[in-house]
Amino acid sequence: MQKPDRELGQETRVVHGGPDPDPHYGAVSVPIYQSSTFAFHDADEGAARFAGTDPGYKYTRLGNPTTRALEQCVAELEGGFAALATSTGMAAVSTVLLGLLSKGEHVVGTDAVYGPTRLLAEKHLSRFGIESDWVRTENIDFLRRAIRPNTRMIYIETPANPTIKISDLEACGRLAREIGAYFVVDNTFSSPILQQPFRFGADVVVHSMTKYLNGHSDVVAGIFVSRDQEMHQRLAPMLQTLGGTPDPHQSWLVLRGLRTLAMRVEKAQDNAGRLAEWLAQHPKVAWISYPGLPSHPQHELAKKQMSGPGAMISFGVRGGLEAAKTMINSVRLCVLAVSLGGIETLIEHPASMTHAGVPAKERAEACITDDLVRVSVGCESFEDLKHDLEQALAAVPVFQDSRRSV
Repeated sequence: MQKPDRELGQETRVVHGGPDPDPHYGAVSVPIYQSSTFAFHDADEGAARFAGTDPGYKYTRLGNPTTRALEQCVAELEGGFAALATSTGMAAVSTVLLGLLSKGEHVVGTDAVYGPTRLLAEKHLSRFGIESDWVRTENIDFLRRAIRPNTRMIYIETPANPTIKISDLEACGRLAREIGAYFVVDNTFSSPILQQPFRFGADVVVHSMTKYLNGHSDVVAGIFVSRDQEMHQRLAPMLQTLGGTPDPHQSWLVLRGLRTLAMRVEKAQDNAGRLAEWLAQHPKVAWISYPGLPSHPQHELAKKQMSGPGAMISFGVRGGLEAAKTMINSVRLCVLAVSLGGIETLIEHPASMTHAGVPAKERAEACITDDLVRVSVGCESFEDLKHDLEQALAAVPVFQDSRRSV
C-alpha cells in the first residue's frame, strides 16, 4: 500500500493515523492482541528482545501491538517523537512527574489544574522532597514570580480546569527554556485537533484519553507524548517500572473512538459556541467563561494558539452554591456527572465534586467559586440542549447580585 504524497490534515490523521493495515490478514481495523506475553522462536530471540536489539514484543506491560498502534496515532496528531499510553490520565501525570523530578526540586503549575494533579504534588510528592507552587499561569508575571532557583518543571493546563482560563503557551515555553526547566502541558481540554503544544516548546504533552480522545465515556486511560528521543527514553523505563499500562482491549476502544475525534470536536464546539452566546445573556447567569466569546479575558490569545475555542463552558449561577445545586439538579437531558469530552453533555459542580479535595482557600484563589457550574458540551441537538438548560435555570429563584468578571 503506497503512502500519501502530501502532508495530511488533522482530520485525515485521526482516521488513518498509526500503522498500516494488519500485515497478516489485511484487517482494516487494528487487531486486539489480548495477550499478556509473547512467544520467542528460541532462547537467542528472547535474549535479543530483552537486550533491546530485537524490537519485538515480550510482555504487555512493556509493550503491546494494539497499544502501540494507538500510541503512534496520538504521537502523529501531537507532532511528537513518540507516545506511551497509560491505564488512566493520572497514571500519565504520575509517570511524567516522577520520571522528571527529583528530591529537592520544584514544580510550578496552573492553580486551576485538574484536582488530583495538584493533590499528587502537594500530598504525595512533597513526602519525597519535591516542592510545588500553583499560581494563575494565565498571567505570565505571576508564573515568573513563582520561579525558584530549584524550579525544574513548569506544568501548564490550558484551558484550565474548570475555569477555562487560557495560559500563553509560547510565553510559558520561553520562560521554561530561560530557566532550564521542563515544560509539560496537559492538553486534555483541547485535544490535538485544536491545540498542539509542541509548536510552543513543550517537552511533554499529557492527556486523559478518557476524555476527548476516546469520547464515549466508556474507557479510563491516559497518554503522554515526548518531544524527542531523549525524553522518550527517560520516561519509558519509569512507566515500565510503575506498571500503569493499559489493557489491549482498552487501547483498542480508545483507538476506535479516536477515529471520530475531529467530527465530534467540531459538532460539540459548534453547540458550545451557540450555548455560550445564549447563556451570556441569561439573567440568572452571573458570569461566563468560554474562550470563543469576545468577553473572555484571553479571547485573542485563544485565537492565536488554538484553532477553535473548544466545547467546555463554565458559568456562575446567581445565588451561589444553593442556586448552582438547584440548577444542576433540574437538568433532564444533560447528564449530572464528572469527566468530560464524551458525546453526551455532562454537567457538574467542581467545588463539591472534582475539586472538593482542594482546600476552600486555594479554590477561591483559583477562582473555583461555589456558584461555578462546568458543562462539557456534547453532540446532541443544540435546541434540545438549550431547552434543557433553560428549564433548569428556570427552577432557580431570582437573585439580584451583581455580575463579576472571570
